[in-house]
Amino acid sequence: MRGVIFVGLMLMAAVVNGQTVSVKGEVIDLRSEERVKHATVRNLQTSQSVLSDHRGEFSVTVSNGDTIVISAIGYFSDTVTVSPSTKMISVQLQPATKSLEEVVISGTLREIRKSNSPIAVESYSAKFFKKNASATVFEALSIVNGVQPQLNCNVCNTGDIHINGMEGPYTMVLIDGMPVVSNLATVYGFSGIPANLIKRIEIVKGPSSTLYGSEAVAGLINIITKDPGSAALFHADVYATSYDEVNADVSAKFKLGKAYSLLGVNMFNFGKRYDVNQDNFTDVTLQKRISLFNKWSFDRKNKLPFQFAVRLLTEDRWGGEMQWNKTWRGSDSVYGESIYTKRMELIGNYGIKAGKEQLLLEYSYNFHQQDSYYGKIPYMAKQHSAFAQLRWNKDIGKHSISAGLPYRFIWYDDNTVATAKPDGVTTQPSVQKLQGLFVQDELKFNDRWTMLAGVRYELTNVQGGIVSPRLAVKWNNNNHQVFRFSAGNGFRIVNLFTEDHAALSGAREVVIAESLNPERSWNGNVNYTGTFTPSFGFITLDATLFYTYFTNKIIPDYDTDPQKIIYKNIDGYAVSKGFTLNTDFAFKNRLKIIAGITLMDVFTKEENQDGIVEKQQQLFAPKFSGNYAVSYTFPKWKLAVDLTGKVFGPQRLPVVPNDFRPEYSPWFTLANLQLTQRIGKKVELYGGVKNLLNFMPNDPILRPEDPFDKRVNDVVNNPNGYTFDPSYNYAPLSGRRAFLGVRVNIE
Repeated sequence: MRGVIFVGLMLMAAVVNGQTVSVKGEVIDLRSEERVKHATVRNLQTSQSVLSDHRGEFSVTVSNGDTIVISAIGYFSDTVTVSPSTKMISVQLQPATKSLEEVVISGTLREIRKSNSPIAVESYSAKFFKKNASATVFEALSIVNGVQPQLNCNVCNTGDIHINGMEGPYTMVLIDGMPVVSNLATVYGFSGIPANLIKRIEIVKGPSSTLYGSEAVAGLINIITKDPGSAALFHADVYATSYDEVNADVSAKFKLGKAYSLLGVNMFNFGKRYDVNQDNFTDVTLQKRISLFNKWSFDRKNKLPFQFAVRLLTEDRWGGEMQWNKTWRGSDSVYGESIYTKRMELIGNYGIKAGKEQLLLEYSYNFHQQDSYYGKIPYMAKQHSAFAQLRWNKDIGKHSISAGLPYRFIWYDDNTVATAKPDGVTTQPSVQKLQGLFVQDELKFNDRWTMLAGVRYELTNVQGGIVSPRLAVKWNNNNHQVFRFSAGNGFRIVNLFTEDHAALSGAREVVIAESLNPERSWNGNVNYTGTFTPSFGFITLDATLFYTYFTNKIIPDYDTDPQKIIYKNIDGYAVSKGFTLNTDFAFKNRLKIIAGITLMDVFTKEENQDGIVEKQQQLFAPKFSGNYAVSYTFPKWKLAVDLTGKVFGPQRLPVVPNDFRPEYSPWFTLANLQLTQRIGKKVELYGGVKNLLNFMPNDPILRPEDPFDKRVNDVVNNPNGYTFDPSYNYAPLSGRRAFLGVRVNIE
């Protein structure tokens, strides 16, 4: 009897082992988390081979015990043995070389592999930003090391982006390489850029004025939008939060003849009033925003580029006392800050054949209109900004030469003292014309040494001629270890009222103490990038030492007089110095960790009234900050878990004499948790919690009970003479909130 049972079991095992089933699988890049298409999946027992599709997915016939080998060009192959419990084969391939790494353009104005660029460029894919669902680019950048989206007003939530501790006006923001987010748009322009448009974001830290002109003093952020030819046929991303915020991004691609077009719409609505800290002011600005985007690309016989894009934006936002409504707009009875924004952008390029040479014409235009009231103070402003550049690239032997003729025109008018005529009633619109020439030579001595040298001359109708040089040297060891040194000059032509919202908010008087000269800076940095491929995964280290020295810097003085903001060029100098480290760990067990730290010291040194040189720390510039993104995937359940966030050390804040609030903020972290569930090939369901630890700053508004300063001189109730001031801000006032969303992607 036992013999019969044994034979039966053996026969059953043989049947099981011989049973063939179709198993699905996926192939993923271990480093970038992108899907690997056209990977070869081969069954060694049957010699059957299949290729992964455009989503990195495949289906293969197997039996129990079969060995599957997965390989792709530029990757180490991997082997999987099928067991009876195998439901799905999920493989992370480790890159064998850097040949497949991302291409960047921002550092040199030429498409070049990141490791070959003599200028250090950080590149972040759209997939990275999806780890923390965001409605705008401003919010999305909050998880990038060394980049700090800074809210400047607790009432209307204006914001700018700091790089390495330097204020927003020193950061140039480009869309597809064009300077369309500047001047007036720096106040509210960031919140109007939908995160769904992002293909990738490139960040260059350090002066880039040689290539990009004014504003690129601290660095630049280049938002590269999706290409119509490679975009999804249809994409929708909709989510809502427990704060009743609703964000919807929808885009579709179509083809007309030899033209591809990508049409997108973004809608954001937040209309619920919150006052968690009970100061009778809205914690978060209420907003209604619609943005339309249309990008075209054309196939030409000569293969030269031809693209253009148009974006329209309209926004209505307000913050203020909880009982405020639009009937109080501009009154001195109930305080509110109400801003209507209308904006139009045009961006494009066109390749020109000139004999044997190729030229590229790049252009942009934007119109920005702001109709706003800050309490009873009206701020009505219009701006037209146009940019055009004819650019030439040429490879001659070991030289890669780039040259360009840029021209920029800015027309600006408002109702402030910035454009007032001597009569104090009528205004004279300001006009800036900037024209110049830049030349840059990238010389590759050999496979290891590269040098880049460039210079820009820019002539303006306001400040005359400005020269901006730069030099960079790169040494690499087979591209796995790269050292870079760069030095350069940055300059900035100041547009005071369009850049510093504090000049309008609150009750402080604006004082321009002197004629303001253009700011200048000199910067040097040393960068190291190393890539390692241990047996357990993939590691990338990126470390930078930086030092920037400013002359003629313009810093708003909040300290001399608590009722004034005084603007003037500093008599001394300013310094931004520090160290940044970015790390990227990708483990074969599907754990991925991206983490970074920034250590910096940003300060000014200037003589006081007694002739003593004093050191003053920069406002809103923490000496320590860090970011983290920890991800883990469960292939069996098609589930991804992402924990993202930022850590901030103490940062100096704008306090007034005898202020009861601390001059430095506490240590804190803003953490977010997100779960993403794939459903089939076209749908993702995601949800989680923002501000997981529910951190909110204390006492962000000074004297909220008297926003029009009608009772400032009440010595009994206001013995310190405080005035209304909403500028004490170091973190969003949004508390913990849950969110739930869905993405639909049809290729």
